[in-house]
Amino acid sequence: MRLHVCAVGRLRAGPERQLLDDYLGRFDRIGRGLGLGPVREHEVTAKGGMRGEAEALGRLLPKGAVICVLDERGKQLSSPDFARLLARWRDEGRGEATFVIGGADGLDAEFRQRADFRLSFGTMVWPHMLVRVMLGEQLYRAASILAGSPYHRT
Repeated sequence: MRLHVCAVGRLRAGPERQLLDDYLGRFDRIGRGLGLGPVREHEVTAKGGMRGEAEALGRLLPKGAVICVLDERGKQLSSPDFARLLARWRDEGRGEATFVIGGADGLDAEFRQRADFRLSFGTMVWPHMLVRVMLGEQLYRAASILAGSPYHRT
């Protein structure tokens, strides 16, 4: 199952970019053997507020992909539950899964409602650039859990 991260804004060179590249590289190495990956990143910049961002993000979504939006109102999962969710999508034969991260104001309500799954990293609001890094780490952790690696300790 190929994965996509579609996000508003550009992640420039710096510590966040380095961390994300590290986690996604680790994920790709482990995920290959699990039928997960690679992860492709897609970035948009758009005018028109959340509605304009939603339209730009909507053009990036692969047809037939599972759409998962990152949203503080979404469901909070443990890392093992997130790993099981990815495995379930893969095992159901879903060829692609897309994780969508909005801009500074979040995602348009109508866009959020169209998603197959809404995932929350907690009720606190996180900077959208850090959410990318957190998602990258959780993808790596999920692959590690599915591979039986000791990276995740309970």
